Amino acid sequence: MSYTVFATIPVKPEHMEAACDAVAAIVPATRGEDGCVSFEPRRAADGSSTIMIYEEWADRTAFDFHHAQDYTKDVFAKYESWLRSAPDLVEVKPLEG
Repeated sequence: MSYTVFATIPVKPEHMEAACDAVAAIVPATRGEDGCVSFEPRRAADGSSTIMIYEEWADRTAFDFHHAQDYTKDVFAKYESWLRSAPDLVEVKPLEG
């Protein structure tokens, strides 16, 4: 069974463009990781400074591997001063089954 997470990342407005650029920069490497089924970052359409990422991984081990990568750690280090509050990561499951 896959491991799926919906992440909501509240960014300070003055750092939104830099945060979007940082996340966009890791998309190719992330999607190339073994175990990455889907990695889909988006920005809120309402104009708020919020990034949302739908992530589907083969399993929790693949998710944890992603978070151990230097490029992921680099984005998290930048988030320390960019965020309005802590990201909200919610594990999600299909409605059926």
